[in-house]
Amino acid sequence: MLNLFQHLFFRHAELVSASLKYYIRIMYEKDFYVYIMSNFSKTLYIGMTNNLMRRVLEHRYKLNPGFTAKYNITKLVYFEQYTSALDAIAREKQLKNWHRDWKINLIESINEDWNDLSLEWFDEIDIKEFLISRT
Repeated sequence: MLNLFQHLFFRHAELVSASLKYYIRIMYEKDFYVYIMSNFSKTLYIGMTNNLMRRVLEHRYKLNPGFTAKYNITKLVYFEQYTSALDAIAREKQLKNWHRDWKINLIESINEDWNDLSLEWFDEIDIKEFLISRT
């Protein structure tokens, strides 16, 4: 069943503004990720993004001041992929409300040793290009 946005977008496109079309396209045509980052002492950070590689680099190089930079949270230890932003947001909120033990069990169900799942994603060229593109 079509929701209101989909109905307007697909059946009455002439009534939809360009900005709303852009919003709908972003909400329905991208991949979204819920992820858990950690540090050496297993402090946890849960987030949601539409670009997991970019977000991991931002955490790793402390490009955004805040909790992850302050506590040196740089290791990606868990992630899930979604095709709906609303589903990803709901899952992020769900995980943030879980007890710490439940989060640890979830991480260890796929990553028993708490390895950084993003270690092999980047090479020096990728990192340099990413850092240059942010300036």
